[in-house]
Amino acid sequence: MARWDPGTQERLIKAALELYAEHGYDHVTVTQIAERAGITRRSYFRYFPDKREVLFAGSEQLPVALHEAILKAETAPPLATVLAAFGSVGTRLTSRLPHAVERRAVINASAELQEREGAKHAAVTTAIRDALEQRGTEPGRARLVAQVATLVFRNAFDQWLDEDRQPDFAVCLRSAAASLCTVTNEWGEDDD
Repeated sequence: MARWDPGTQERLIKAALELYAEHGYDHVTVTQIAERAGITRRSYFRYFPDKREVLFAGSEQLPVALHEAILKAETAPPLATVLAAFGSVGTRLTSRLPHAVERRAVINASAELQEREGAKHAAVTTAIRDALEQRGTEPGRARLVAQVATLVFRNAFDQWLDEDRQPDFAVCLRSAAASLCTVTNEWGEDDD
């Protein structure tokens, strides 16, 4: 393979997902991934620092993109602002995830990967909170909105995957937000 083959990163992701599905995350080595992708172990580390990060390629871009989208948004209530940002950023994100279903299955089968996924979501929540505070939202409210919006996003993303990525992500996001409204409205109802 050429040293700078532009398809190498995608081949590594595909190879890792195949091997993780066949043998389980814990039983796969970097060497096996590299060999299946047609490169050397040493070359693997030009693309990813370890076997875990092959599943999280590009995830560091999501918090940055959300932060920027929130800061650029029109004036609106904080939750509406964040959900609109998730709508635009999420639609771009989902258009670039050809292996999302397989990736989720691998992550769900590994406590280590679930922890890494949680760290990714925490970074998203922090980026949202910081952007809202920069827009003038009171810190306690910014934190709550960030946490709630991240949960809505996660539910929308899961729905999008569960429905085989057929509905547009924005449809799933609206559905998850509507479910949130239903749940919060139930809190004030009497059980009589």
